[in-house]
Amino acid sequence: MDSVADRYRRVAAGFTAKVTAVPDDAWPNPAPCDGWTTRDLVRHAVDSSGIFLGFIGRQVPAEPSVDDDPVRAWTNARDAVQAALDDPAAARAEYDGFRGRSTFEAAINQFICPDVTVHTWDLARAAGLDERLDGEAVRAAYAGFREFPENMLRSPGVCGPAVEAPAGADEQTEMLAFLGRRA
Repeated sequence: MDSVADRYRRVAAGFTAKVTAVPDDAWPNPAPCDGWTTRDLVRHAVDSSGIFLGFIGRQVPAEPSVDDDPVRAWTNARDAVQAALDDPAAARAEYDGFRGRSTFEAAINQFICPDVTVHTWDLARAAGLDERLDGEAVRAAYAGFREFPENMLRSPGVCGPAVEAPAGADEQTEMLAFLGRRA
């Protein structure tokens, strides 16, 4: 079984590949998340990284902003999270989080990895890129999303109601439908 550091590295690499492939004119495109643009998806990933790093007294470099350089802003956030996961003391650092006492690596595994996985698809859809996701990342994210309490998963600004997946849908399409997205 992969470590959380390895899982994050793989999931973040998928997101990075999409971020770096976004054409310059696609940053303002609407995203599958209501009211968000392609750039907003990257902003969310950077901001979420900063929130979780803040729980253990670390941070994402402030410069550049997502508005100035979304690719570099993301890679700075990615690298800061990866560095914390690769540091055993930081990875196991405990904090009081949304669902009680946790460690940094557990939170990255439960929240950030699934979030980045689905937003990789959102980013690809918004920018007109290849929408295929890493199969292992999808399996782990889908399992994690199904364990979330419905009131948290379906709360405003998180995920909408599930939609019906087409008959014979693959696991990626099933996960997206579960999260209210139409593939």
